Amino acid sequence: MGQPFTAEVIVAVSRHMNADHPADSLLICRALGGRPDATAATMTGMDGDGIDFAAVVDGREVPVRVPFSRPLTERAEVRPEVVRMYRESCAALGVPARP
Repeated sequence: MGQPFTAEVIVAVSRHMNADHPADSLLICRALGGRPDATAATMTGMDGDGIDFAAVVDGREVPVRVPFSRPLTERAEVRPEVVRMYRESCAALGVPARP
């Protein structure tokens, strides 16, 4: 799809995820990003098709790309999609999701 988001939106979403939801990012990388062995994760970017993380695996950072369930075109769509990813990850890993 490409990049429907401005650099400012990407920075704001990344800042929020990294400051307020690092554990959620880790769950998403473990369950949906194919890195069950990750010990930490930082959001590094996103576009209309997915979200990018740097996950720590065996002491080194590796890129992890997690696709959205559908192409996103507006900032308002990002939060519900990341919440979906979080909840799906919790279910897959058997971790209780917070309300």
